[in-house]
Amino acid sequence: MTRVLVVEDEPQLVRALEINLRARKYVVDAAADGMTALALAAANPPDAVLLDLGLPDMDGIEVMKRLRSWSRAPVLVVSARNTSDEKVEALDAGADDYITKPFSMDELLARLRAATRRTESEARGEEELAVVATSGFTIDLLAKKARRGGTDLRLTPTEWHLLEVLIRSRGKLVSQRQLLQEVWGPSYRTQSNYLRVYMAQLRRKLEADPSRPKHLITAPGMGYRFEV
Repeated sequence: MTRVLVVEDEPQLVRALEINLRARKYVVDAAADGMTALALAAANPPDAVLLDLGLPDMDGIEVMKRLRSWSRAPVLVVSARNTSDEKVEALDAGADDYITKPFSMDELLARLRAATRRTESEARGEEELAVVATSGFTIDLLAKKARRGGTDLRLTPTEWHLLEVLIRSRGKLVSQRQLLQEVWGPSYRTQSNYLRVYMAQLRRKLEADPSRPKHLITAPGMGYRFEV
């Protein structure tokens, strides 16, 4: 059964979440402050976390950063903070999604299902896609190692993230909007210049002829595709 950690200091909202989650066969742990949440997560590692940012003892961003140091469970921020800067800060700190209060319970549950499905799919696919070998380079996603012509390559965290998203969907077109959302967050979904810059960097590092890429393919106006 899927275990969800609810980190929220509003008792009525906690009760509503517990009722709705348990009705759908989730196991629920609840914490009203950050330190309790971290202790519960360590004792009973969650499969997903619903995290309020305005906690009495520490900011939710700090809770998420500590969780991210050892847990890969998806974190869905549920907060009354609604400015773009606050959302970007949370996403940059490791949030998988951001839901603004007040919210529809149906929408929250749908986003939770999507986040847990995505995590399960990634876990299944990691071993299958752990090592990708082409005629010119080798990528080991789990070890975070890239080699070309017998030489180790250094990729930045953003380059790794972009490459992982493409490799997980290898052979399939990934839209510009999807790549921007997954790598940089929802606020960057129209910033296609980010993709052009980072794809050019990846091609220079990986492709034998960056001007005629064989593996990092552009579909003009639509997105990108990774081919082995």
